[in-house]
Amino acid sequence: MDQPALLVDVHDLTVAYRRRPVLWNVDFEIAEPQLLGIVGPNGAGKSTLLKSMLELIPAVSGSVAFFGKPVANVRKRIGYVPQRESVDWDFPISVRETVLMGTYGRLGWFRRPGKAEQETVDRCLAAVGMESFADRQIGRLSGGQQQRIFLARALAQDADIYFLDEPFAGVDAATEEIVLKVLRQLRDQGKLILVVHHDLFTVQRSFDSVLLLNGRLVAWGPIETTLTEENLTKTYGGHFPILDHISATFQQKN
Repeated sequence: MDQPALLVDVHDLTVAYRRRPVLWNVDFEIAEPQLLGIVGPNGAGKSTLLKSMLELIPAVSGSVAFFGKPVANVRKRIGYVPQRESVDWDFPISVRETVLMGTYGRLGWFRRPGKAEQETVDRCLAAVGMESFADRQIGRLSGGQQQRIFLARALAQDADIYFLDEPFAGVDAATEEIVLKVLRQLRDQGKLILVVHHDLFTVQRSFDSVLLLNGRLVAWGPIETTLTEENLTKTYGGHFPILDHISATFQQKN
């Protein structure tokens, strides 16, 4: 019997800006649904990794496959939540219209959104606690509310793999908990979620695995075996108080 295709297969991925390498020979494979945190210092190439995997920016060399196929062949199965700073919040579009855009990939060019798509929007807005803001222009939302809306749009895609680039940046604690709850639910439904994040405490507490990046891939795998002092030193340099917290947590579990 043939082995099922890997969810993600990244091989020798190298990316450069103006001939300056940002990522070098990144290799990793993901076979199972999970909640994966991508962490590293500023300028480590975390956002670049996501964008290059999705072919939003070109790679110098290497290959990326999803379900054994190029991203162009499976784009409908992939949801992407960009950084808030990359969005034009002055664009005259409502919350409902924004989330409705998430259904377009499955509709195709010649079908108009109908009752089923509107019900999908209602369900996704409710999932992120934003149903009462459906008619508001997106620029009139707080930072946390804006992040929830773009998560709702990704949910409306009903994807199998989700990419989120700094979804917790500049949001309030309530939004962070809502986003984490939604991501865990997606994971439990058999989805793969890759999240660029900077808070190691949140990653340790709420994620299944972690990918440590600093230009090159330092390490990736389960939290318990990957968030080690050696790996964090290679990634950031210096000592991390989180290591004491992680050690204490694992001792309590065992």
